[in-house]
Amino acid sequence: MTRERITAEIVNARLAKGLSWRQLADAVDRPLTWTIAALLGQHPIPAEQGAVLAELLGLDESVVPVLAAVPVRGGLPTAVPTDPTVYRFYEVLQVYGGAIKEAIHEEFGDGIMSAINFSLDVARKPHPDGDRVVVTLDGKFLPYAWTSADD
Repeated sequence: MTRERITAEIVNARLAKGLSWRQLADAVDRPLTWTIAALLGQHPIPAEQGAVLAELLGLDESVVPVLAAVPVRGGLPTAVPTDPTVYRFYEVLQVYGGAIKEAIHEEFGDGIMSAINFSLDVARKPHPDGDRVVVTLDGKFLPYAWTSADD
């Protein structure tokens, strides 16, 4: 069974059972966004948590080792995303990516924000003109270390 097929089964089972992503996250005591990403194939799910999720979703236990395997993260994109929500993040990075990069360098120095030592949160913020979506990307700063292999 492929990870792609299991992901489709997860999505179908969640909808058929009327389970929210939050309920699944709470069942394994993990953050909401981590759980969603993991169930959509972007993180390995430890076997114990995978077994809990498989049972809740009514999936065969044979999915557990596949869920625990390290995935190809991000897939292999060949085009600009077309889903409107995902595209907006792409657009945000097109418009603000350079500014974010410059701000990081000015605040921290020459380096990057880790997407490995990282957390993500999505929250609702009430606003008179319509609720706001607050996305927090929280990554460790990793300075570039210009050293030779002999050092």
